[in-house]
Amino acid sequence: MTPTTKRDEIAEAIVQRQRFLLTSHARPDGDSIGSQLAMAFALDALGKSVRLVNGDPAPEHYQEFPGLDRIEVAAHVEAPNVDAVIVMECSDLSRTGVTGLDGAFIINIDHHLGNRMYGALNWHDDTAAACGELVFDLIGALGVPLTEEIATHIYLAILTDTGSFHHSNITPRTFDICRRCVEAGVDPATMARRVFDSNSFGKLKLIGALLDDMELLDEGRLAVLHLDERMLTRCGCTPNDTEGLINLPLTAREIQAVVFFKIEAGGELRVSMRSKYEVDVRSVATAFGGGGHKNAAGFTLQAEESDVRSAIIQRLVHAIGKGLKSRPDAVQ
Repeated sequence: MTPTTKRDEIAEAIVQRQRFLLTSHARPDGDSIGSQLAMAFALDALGKSVRLVNGDPAPEHYQEFPGLDRIEVAAHVEAPNVDAVIVMECSDLSRTGVTGLDGAFIINIDHHLGNRMYGALNWHDDTAAACGELVFDLIGALGVPLTEEIATHIYLAILTDTGSFHHSNITPRTFDICRRCVEAGVDPATMARRVFDSNSFGKLKLIGALLDDMELLDEGRLAVLHLDERMLTRCGCTPNDTEGLINLPLTAREIQAVVFFKIEAGGELRVSMRSKYEVDVRSVATAFGGGGHKNAAGFTLQAEESDVRSAIIQRLVHAIGKGLKSRPDAVQ
């Protein structure tokens, strides 16, 4: 079945149904929020009934985007009275952080490698730079006009999931969709300021604390960041304030990859990784049961950081070396 066939099959299923619940992954980011809200406004245009539920609130700097107040934050949905649940950006259903969805007719839309195809209908395209690209195509298949409201959220999804057009998953399709969004009324400069220039003072303090404690390994090619609840409390921040911070070390020319160890309140260890060019951090994430993209990946473990740190770093150093060998122009 071709991607177009999958898209059209999902469009037909949407046309035939009336009541929808939209959700995405826990700790929502710009792609998950943008994809959800773009889809919600498209369903509104079709006269559908739409409910949005996420396991965690959106980061504070997204609160000004239209429709954020529609998203309910809940860890459980009791027998959702809907005709379909559309799940975006989740490789498996548990990734939503919302329970109670299992018995529903699920439409699974995702662009990450390793999707478990858990839906009644599954559309998985790992060539897409963002889930927002798939949503854009689906909205077009539904015959819904690209309004400024919808375009704003599609652009948000792409802008953030490409790391502000830094990652290697960008294709000509990515820029063509962005062109269409700009033609629909999106102002790229305003969007960049709203997403990247809206930090709280607490987040600025957190940036300083993280960079002050940053370790440089592998002759300065690997940056290691560490975060725990004490640092968040000291800076007056919440976990949502950490979004995007992992990218900061990559602005240094020598640094080829970053690993960010985050210790959750319950002791869970979240490991996020980012890289440049041909350094494949997805291969590292896969080795520990995670996934993502070549330049942006991660995983979660029930383990102490001290127990797994050396193994993770060893694999990252290997990935950096392998990536540099394929780039003769790279910093050695």
